[in-house]
Amino acid sequence: MAENGRYVEGSIWFFAPNKGAPVFFAVAFLASGIVHTWQNTRYKSWKLAGLFVLCAALFVAGFIVREVGAFNFGNLDVYIASICLVYAAPPLYELCNYQILGRILYYTPHLAPIHPGRVLTTFAAISAVVEALSGNGASLSSNQSAPQQTQDTGHALLKAALLMQIFVIVAFMTLAGVFHVRCKRAGIQSAKLYGPLTTLYISTGLVTVRTIYRIVEYFSIAELHYGPGLDPMSLSPLIRYEWFFYVFEATLMLCNTVLWNVRHPRRYLPASTKIYLDKDNVTEITGPGYKDSRNFLATLFDPFDIYGLIKGRDRETAFWENNRTEGPETKDGPKKDESKTVAEQDAARVV
Repeated sequence: MAENGRYVEGSIWFFAPNKGAPVFFAVAFLASGIVHTWQNTRYKSWKLAGLFVLCAALFVAGFIVREVGAFNFGNLDVYIASICLVYAAPPLYELCNYQILGRILYYTPHLAPIHPGRVLTTFAAISAVVEALSGNGASLSSNQSAPQQTQDTGHALLKAALLMQIFVIVAFMTLAGVFHVRCKRAGIQSAKLYGPLTTLYISTGLVTVRTIYRIVEYFSIAELHYGPGLDPMSLSPLIRYEWFFYVFEATLMLCNTVLWNVRHPRRYLPASTKIYLDKDNVTEITGPGYKDSRNFLATLFDPFDIYGLIKGRDRETAFWENNRTEGPETKDGPKKDESKTVAEQDAARVV
């Protein structure tokens, strides 16, 4: 790994890429991906945590291509392929975190500040806008033959996208924090709740540090105009020294995937989203599950169902309020309560 920060003649990377580090990280991510595959199969949690396998595969492919680039550091196609593969995985880790927070909210519905199923769709939709801004900004700013005004527009779009990433992370952590405070005030002591929630905080912290690194990296080179007159030594140290990438991208993301190996969400959370914590904060109950009869656009633009709160619809869908009492009257008589504790179900199976 180049440590003098000087340009290596003919290198697309600026430096001569290290030949050993990509091998290590490719093997490490492969091992983590294999463990995730085994865990998802064992816990039957592909819907909850299947993206971890895809993320690991992307990093494995990215580092394999980077290893090829270490021996062909003038090959532009190899460089682009490696960058694209490595850049693709971290946003998927964010999607994993959105999914896991939603799963945690399913477990404690009476304290959830948002419909659990809306966590992923809401934050994924915002992230899609960010990615659209990034894509358009990159295409406009990277075209050095385009008018300066067009390039400036591209830079502005990219800066907006990068700053929006921080906004999304802050909003996500605020949602998790509000939920956490509610649980503490309710006196919940369950490790099934706080275990994955703590892991989620650590994971989001790792992804946030990586995002800040990428933002600083981009802002340091955004206004440069590449050409014959560019002095390579004028580039930011984040570009000139390879170790920044391995510390703030490769290592942090490896720690993130291993973290979820060690503290897999299904070690704590029940298999079904219909199993939830009763309002006594101790008993687990199997109920009808969280439902939202609104159409997709309504859930997208009003994820907190503020309109429903005003109209009183939240009281109609709060299934956990009546899990110990008879349901409303019907023409055939009282409606039988469908909710049962997990302990009651186990006893029934034994009988």
